[in-house]
Amino acid sequence: MSSNPLPVVVEGEVEFNVPAAGKPCKTWYKIIGELTAPSSRRPLVALHGGPGVNHAYLLILSDLTKAHSIPLIVYDQIGNGNSTHLPEKMGDTSFWTEQLFLDELDNLLANLRVTEYDLLGHSWGGMFGARHAATQPAGLKHLVLASTPASMDLWVKAQNFLRGMLPQDTQDILSKHEKDGTTDSEEYQAAVGVFYARHLCIIDPMPAPITEGFGWIQKDPTVYLTMNGPSEFYITGPLKYWSMIQDAHKIGVPTLLLNGRYDEAQDSVVVPFFQEITNVKWVTFAESSHMIHFEERERYMQVVGDFLMDGEH
Repeated sequence: MSSNPLPVVVEGEVEFNVPAAGKPCKTWYKIIGELTAPSSRRPLVALHGGPGVNHAYLLILSDLTKAHSIPLIVYDQIGNGNSTHLPEKMGDTSFWTEQLFLDELDNLLANLRVTEYDLLGHSWGGMFGARHAATQPAGLKHLVLASTPASMDLWVKAQNFLRGMLPQDTQDILSKHEKDGTTDSEEYQAAVGVFYARHLCIIDPMPAPITEGFGWIQKDPTVYLTMNGPSEFYITGPLKYWSMIQDAHKIGVPTLLLNGRYDEAQDSVVVPFFQEITNVKWVTFAESSHMIHFEERERYMQVVGDFLMDGEH
């Protein structure tokens, strides 16, 4: 890492007009680095996962700002973190759609006057980030899909495979509460925690920025429960039917696929992207699960930094 001075940090909000919300909405954002400085490169826009966590666990990507003068833009998606919450929309699957988040991204880019950018989506962020890229927006130059499934059908199959390797008593607890409709019980959540410790983040204790994100799901579960469901492997929401397999070939920009050996995003859920995207590179991290940027931080930043800087001087 270079010894550049600490980057400038700016926080703000942009208005996001969502008529179906029935009230004014806003998107909160943070920019690390300067978008308009002569030495700045085009920004990296980072899309957080969940759906339903917040931006905090992606601030670590500012390692790239310090090393390469790449401005980082993070934001809290609508319904999450510091952006507008809509708990009254709990269960409203006609409101919480992929298109809502695509519109929000477009709105943010327009308001920040960002005309050229790279995009990094983690997990759910990569899902709608891939869809965004498939529309071939003029300003997008590089795409990073970190621990991102190509379809939720493949994702669920992978989770069930991993779940089958848990201790039998843990599996029994999960099955019992799913059958009884008591997935909000402490016993179920503790059993989910066993799964997460193996496949979501293998660092113990879990880094604070990651637990902060899960804290937001606890504070306001509207988005996660409506779109996804009670857990990573018990999908009851409309995301159950989500797929990018038919549209992945439309992604024209250089694309970097990342996943971890112990990742919820097993190779089987990533491989369609590798098969369908023309200009693609795939790196699997041997000592990581779903939070590679924490678990193998130095190598992650090297791989992503090299990819984003490729051909740049």
